[in-house]
Amino acid sequence: MASVLASKMGLNSLRRKQAKTFSVTVVTMDADLEFSCKLKWKGKDLFELVCRTLGLRETWFFGLRYDVKDTVAWLKMDKKVLDHDMPKEEPIVFHFLAKFYPENVEDELVQDITQHLFFLQVKTSILEEEIYCPPEASVLLASYAIHAKYGDYDPNVHKPGFLSQEELLPKRVINLYQMTAEMWEERITVCYAEHRGRTRDEAEMEYLKIAQDLEMYGVNYFSIRNKKGTSLLLGVDALGLHIYDPSNKLTPKISFPWNEIRNISYSDKEFAIKPLDKRADVFKFNSSKLRVNKLILQLCIGNHDLFMRRRRVDSLEVQQMKMQAREEKARKQVRNDFGLTCQANPPSLYSKS
Repeated sequence: MASVLASKMGLNSLRRKQAKTFSVTVVTMDADLEFSCKLKWKGKDLFELVCRTLGLRETWFFGLRYDVKDTVAWLKMDKKVLDHDMPKEEPIVFHFLAKFYPENVEDELVQDITQHLFFLQVKTSILEEEIYCPPEASVLLASYAIHAKYGDYDPNVHKPGFLSQEELLPKRVINLYQMTAEMWEERITVCYAEHRGRTRDEAEMEYLKIAQDLEMYGVNYFSIRNKKGTSLLLGVDALGLHIYDPSNKLTPKISFPWNEIRNISYSDKEFAIKPLDKRADVFKFNSSKLRVNKLILQLCIGNHDLFMRRRRVDSLEVQQMKMQAREEKARKQVRNDFGLTCQANPPSLYSKS
């Protein structure tokens, strides 16, 4: 029996030595990507490969998320991929997602691909009701999403029923009113028709500009307890830390903006938020799981780093990207204006001599 066991162990060891790569599936908001990774690769090696494949340069917003037990975690850049505590069945699945959100989408999102990935992720979060969106805003957002997909409204092409297969509104909004699918389509189409002349990128940006004003946009929520044992929610976002009553994710009971926090310390499962004002009380809390604590700490550090970065002069790389984006936008505008002119005044086949 012992010899059989030793034989199996030796066979498994041999297989691991023979296998020089492992397969990974990276799920983006646009497509699934397949990669063959080397055993020695760290998180940054895989992450950089994904970013190169997507043509993405604004890498600081994104991360590779994976499911672990009853929560999620993000791949660490300086740690070997296979050293993470996660299921090792191949292909190993990661989700390429925005981990951090900009304070102002129009000022910060430079590349079209960055904007597009944010648009898809935020749209999904709204439709799946992870972000609360009022009915009127939902209709307007749906009209921009349709414009991004179909281009300018054309009554000869976009006839009644053309949206019948589209998921456009959160179910909560649909259930609020006694309206048929045809009535919703008519309301959305009225807004859609007003967006004529916008490019896909412009429609996506308008969508994000509206979405970023929603109370739950870009907030990561965690169940916590304060030092009295009261159940609360912690919200971490681009602007700071927020404490909510569990029954109300829209309005925080108290907020700690990043520029008013002196220090966030973490020890023995307990966090302490120390305000700059030394007369103010230190807010202490903890979550029930070590994994969640690590995730909270990661998001605090990352969001604060980006908060500080926004208040410094853009790096040379970002300045270069913004200049290239402005030039490309100008070229697109010329092409778009020329196209609209041609539609309004089609060139004649014959010219007068």
